[in-house]
Amino acid sequence: MTIAVDAMGGDHGVSVIVPAALQVLAKYSKLQLILVGDQDTLKKELLARHAKNEPRLTIQHASQRVEMDELPAQALRTKKDSSMRVALNLVQSGKAAACVSAGNTGALMATARFVLKTLPGIDRPAIISTFPTTNGTRNMRMLDLGANVDSSAEHLFQFAVMGSVLASAMDNIDQPKVSLLNIGEEAIKGNEQVKQTAILLTQSKALNYFGYIEGDQIYKGEVDVVVCDGFVGNVALKTSEGVAILLGKIIKETFQKNILTKLAALIALPVLKAATKRIDPDRYNGACFIGLQGIVIKSHGGANINAFAHAIEEAIIQVEKKIPQLISNKVEQLLKM
Repeated sequence: MTIAVDAMGGDHGVSVIVPAALQVLAKYSKLQLILVGDQDTLKKELLARHAKNEPRLTIQHASQRVEMDELPAQALRTKKDSSMRVALNLVQSGKAAACVSAGNTGALMATARFVLKTLPGIDRPAIISTFPTTNGTRNMRMLDLGANVDSSAEHLFQFAVMGSVLASAMDNIDQPKVSLLNIGEEAIKGNEQVKQTAILLTQSKALNYFGYIEGDQIYKGEVDVVVCDGFVGNVALKTSEGVAILLGKIIKETFQKNILTKLAALIALPVLKAATKRIDPDRYNGACFIGLQGIVIKSHGGANINAFAHAIEEAIIQVEKKIPQLISNKVEQLLKM
């Protein structure tokens, strides 16, 4: 299996991406990685990490880099030799089975859609990621997280189909429970977009539709897939991240108030470590651009080494599960019904 890695993307670039790549290579003996970026910079980083002659790691030179604040249209038009574009080209040509990037999200989506195209029957790709839940044995996948901010009911139905297929394959669930994010559980609640989507989901025999779900139920673990428009999904995602940071800061400040609270912190340390590990964002890094004719994994721009390594591992699993093919097959079945 060969995976292309945009080595110049993200906030930290090669200082995180190269060691993450080496970490994953050490874990997967049959994996090959192509680091895409400035060859001199990459060779220097590999030399510094005593990995210059790693046989399963090759460099594909790219003379340009997409900046994190660059407009997607500008990146698509003027950065044809960027590390991002070259990595996606490797997937399109079949030289790589997937692309992993921590670069500019908008530019990555625009370029991926242009280079790889959407699957037959899918109008728009979506961003899907995994979330922890209070049910320790069950994760939840949510989409769209920001690729589309004006989705129609038909688009949301397609998101539901893609999310269901992904959850079924990745989490080994026969009939994933699919829910629609809304401002209430009652049928009368929600805007016209949500109501029309609910009708399509209710009528479909191909999905295990659970009904509406409110924001405070997202993390309960009662459903496997939560569907929403990209505007709503991105707000929910960023709000969740903000709350997590707030809670972490409050807990830290509370334990550091005085000598007694510091002693209490020492006693509670094993419990705190276990809780932190369970919701560790590194474990959930690696969102998928689902609906494309190829696998594209988007890492958080500020990811550390372990987090970026997890994004590469997410790509590995999706390649093994053949996610695009499964989605294509499912959509083809629906079109024949």
